[in-house]
Amino acid sequence: MLTTIFHGAPTAQPPLLIVHGLFGSARNWGVIARRLSDDRQVIAVDMRNHGDSPWTEAHGYEDLAHDLAGVIRTHGGRADILGHSMGGKAAMQLALTEPGLLRRLIVADIAPVAYGHSQSHLAEALQALPLATLTTRGEADDQLAAAIPDDGTRAFLLQSLDLKATPPRWKLNLSLLRDEMDRITGWPGTEGQFDGPTLFLAGANSDYIQPEHREIIKTLFPQAKQAKIPGAGHWLHAEKPREFEAAIRAFLA
Repeated sequence: MLTTIFHGAPTAQPPLLIVHGLFGSARNWGVIARRLSDDRQVIAVDMRNHGDSPWTEAHGYEDLAHDLAGVIRTHGGRADILGHSMGGKAAMQLALTEPGLLRRLIVADIAPVAYGHSQSHLAEALQALPLATLTTRGEADDQLAAAIPDDGTRAFLLQSLDLKATPPRWKLNLSLLRDEMDRITGWPGTEGQFDGPTLFLAGANSDYIQPEHREIIKTLFPQAKQAKIPGAGHWLHAEKPREFEAAIRAFLA
């Protein structure tokens, strides 16, 4: 079972399940999850091979959807789902294979297609960090700067560094994620349809959802609506959190 963080108490509405992206965790979504829990329970999960959830030998979208189905069945049997990037693909896979578990689907900045940009270089950079010699997150940040020059990307990745462990460790199964990267950036070609209300929410500065993706989105998700958040990139929930929250609230209402 995936590790879960609960925000708010159960209500008459289905819970909102939040599914993070690659190299993320449930804790990355803490502020947004707490704010959205004012009228329903919000459940944020650590996906397999991330955070405090189990490490496994596979990381395909069939596996990730199976994990999410288990969480939903354990907590009421039906949910609204918000998934970002890798989490968005896992949520789409679940919607297409077990649509009865979902009421509404929100996909943040990803399409049901294969992408060519591997993130293996990030996993390799993290693996190369000499963890045993680290005492502060600042030291880790300085040592990662050459391989990962973007400050925001380093800050995001370093949220998964556990400096309290002896020795320090990554709360990411980096070897497995690197080996499974083609499956993570890919798409299994799942058929079927999810006929429930669906929102594809993109960052206006992101290139993850392109006009040529509209046909496959509409084929798989006939009720899909698309919206963009101005000034936001791929990590739209972190870059424009209030605008992101407002869009989610409007859709769920």
